[in-house]
Amino acid sequence: MQGRVPEDLAFVVDARGAITVWSDGARRLLGHEPAELVGRPLDDLLAARLPESTRRHAAEGRRWAGEVALRHRDGNLVVVRLQGTPLLDGEGGRLWLVTGTVPVNPGVRDEHGAPPLWDLTLAQLPVPVAVYDRDARLVGANEIMTELMGRSEEEMKGLTLWEIEPNPPFDTYDRLQREVLRTGEMIFHEEHGKAPGEIRPHAWSMFMSPLKDEAGEVRGVSATVFDTTDQYWARRRLAVLNEASLRIGSTLDMTRTAEELAEVAVAGGFADFVTVDLLETVVLGDEPEPLPTGTPATVRRTAQRSVLEGCPESVVATGGTIGYPVGTLPLRVLSAERGARHRPGDPELMEWLRSSPARAQTVSRYMIHSVMMVPLRARGMTLGLVHFLRHRTPDAFSEDDLLLAEDIVARAAVSVDNARRFTRERHTALALQRSLLPERLPELAAMDIAYRYLPTGAGADIGGDWFDVIPLSGARVALVVGDVVGHGIHASATMGRLRTAVRTLADVDLAPDELLTQLDDLVIRLDREEGPEVRGEEEASGQVGATCLYAVYDPVSRRCTMARAGHPPPALVTSDGGVRFVDLPAGPPLGLGGLPFEAAEVRLEENSLLALYTDGLIEAPGHDIEVGIALLRQALSGPPVALEETCERVLRTLLTGGPADDDVVLMLARTAVLDAGKVRTWQLPPDPAAVARARKMAGEQLAEWGLTEAEFATELIVSELVTNALRYGGAPIELRLIRDSALICEVSDGSSTAPHLRRARVFDEGGRGLLLVAQLAERWGSRQTATGKTIWAEQPLPTGV
Repeated sequence: MQGRVPEDLAFVVDARGAITVWSDGARRLLGHEPAELVGRPLDDLLAARLPESTRRHAAEGRRWAGEVALRHRDGNLVVVRLQGTPLLDGEGGRLWLVTGTVPVNPGVRDEHGAPPLWDLTLAQLPVPVAVYDRDARLVGANEIMTELMGRSEEEMKGLTLWEIEPNPPFDTYDRLQREVLRTGEMIFHEEHGKAPGEIRPHAWSMFMSPLKDEAGEVRGVSATVFDTTDQYWARRRLAVLNEASLRIGSTLDMTRTAEELAEVAVAGGFADFVTVDLLETVVLGDEPEPLPTGTPATVRRTAQRSVLEGCPESVVATGGTIGYPVGTLPLRVLSAERGARHRPGDPELMEWLRSSPARAQTVSRYMIHSVMMVPLRARGMTLGLVHFLRHRTPDAFSEDDLLLAEDIVARAAVSVDNARRFTRERHTALALQRSLLPERLPELAAMDIAYRYLPTGAGADIGGDWFDVIPLSGARVALVVGDVVGHGIHASATMGRLRTAVRTLADVDLAPDELLTQLDDLVIRLDREEGPEVRGEEEASGQVGATCLYAVYDPVSRRCTMARAGHPPPALVTSDGGVRFVDLPAGPPLGLGGLPFEAAEVRLEENSLLALYTDGLIEAPGHDIEVGIALLRQALSGPPVALEETCERVLRTLLTGGPADDDVVLMLARTAVLDAGKVRTWQLPPDPAAVARARKMAGEQLAEWGLTEAEFATELIVSELVTNALRYGGAPIELRLIRDSALICEVSDGSSTAPHLRRARVFDEGGRGLLLVAQLAERWGSRQTATGKTIWAEQPLPTGV
């Protein structure tokens, strides 16, 4: 063996870890005689596990140094600073010469032989302290600093920080030290991370101060480090709370609000995995009820967020339902109405985990070590439950974390409840609006109809857009599209009243311009009725208003008469694919009063396409009206295709900027022409003999159509209507029969006097004709024409025809 064993504290350990030499100095310090230890393993002498750096250097066969806890013969613990030097024996094997001293400052002692208080203070200061020379190399470090670095003072002496730990952020620390040496100014630096001698991150506040001599020259730098983890987490909690107040509740959508809650908690580093489960009734927008005792609860996974991509910790997909059985931890937390925190070893949590093997496997696989459950409560009602879990963050949830979670969840609960209320009101308004719109369109021979109705997006109330298809006398059809000013239930209710009024006026068979005039008066009256109780004026306030387009198409003459009140003009697609917008007088919006409406008449080819719409279509987000008109023209152009396909193409073309800010109505009508063989017209002279002739011609025509079963009733109707025209009307008199989905009989004359149905007295000579017509026909009525009026009666076709 090379070298000699000193008389101070020293011993030799062979390659097997056994003590082979025990010095007298070691005996004096630890009390063990050589015979007691020689040949025994060194582990018998150790009172604690060797430091990590010591074990690492020994395994690599390098010289090591560090403080080691040894056992005294009397059982006491003695901390000794040891140095291990590798040696070779005669056979080339490795030996270790271990020398050392008791770790005290060997410097100047006081009169009693004790180290000075200043040296004791530096050595035992409860904060890490290190001193570096003018080359930024370590001169000395106290015990707590060596523990923090995971290396002994001897290992680090003479090295820079970057040489001690060549990993970030030590490059930053080394640069800051050199800055202090250069400028002579103190630098304060904060860092959050894991020190080499630790297993979990901490927050550190570092003061790097220059060390100056009497002449003021910088001779070195001192580094003092303070653990500010508690303050760091307090600031983080405050930041999470502030972020929650800014981000949660940005929309009136329950799902998005729940997602914002999960995002804030995970993005802020507060939790590693968050789930938001809402009660099933809350998701549906219903009013939440108190949880009955002894009854399980059903929740829906509304949102979840994880620090891991794709939320692999989750055992339930977003949108899936979960049952909380009676007696389980989540249900108890909901019933207790306050949050709770648990560790996987807690009996209550273990019981909940064992109820689901998948859940227990997830906890084990991802090493989830801390769980909080916090009820979502607002306005005294429970809405759901939020789970906060940690598996990547080493620290468990604290009581302060629970208080923060309850605060965040309480803020989110108010927003969730607001979204729930909005959802309920929106569903109510949509149900009202849809109930006021036609459930299904009538079957028409005059045209084919397709439509789309899209309410506004979830961020705004529904509007008052409506549409209607109204069968009229003579196989004609009325098309209506309108838009009430404003949004919400009030707009829907107003829309319903206007739609009913339009249907009533359409039954009177008013011309489009006259119908809009009557509708305008109605809107003005509604405005006055819905204003303040005491307005002090009779004029309309303009709070109630609407736009409307009313068109009547006659499949016999192929004429379409239209009028509009402030509504966008209809688009007309000809049979060859050309698109133009009908030049129709705009007219004022309904509710202004005093201004006339003008009608325009267009003769349509067979298979022409009329497109009626509301302004929500052409004013969709992402473009203005001119662009919207151009896009609509583009979408309608091209060869004719099925109406449903055309509707989809129009919506795809125009609604590219997300949900519309207003309701959208699109109605497409492809015109047909009633076959000439289904219409027969006769001009009648103003002669009483024309009654018999008309009856005969009608009977012959019915026989030709194969409708002999309706001959008797039809002849009576024709007789009565022609007689009335001769007696109370005037020339020209015309009889027309139309075979459509029903058998229609029309008699026109030159008088504009409207007929009245009344019950004749016993001795009256007249007054029974229209009563007879009303009894024979399924429905009857009259309409004004340019030259007088037309009285019509409609009968169902015989069965099997």
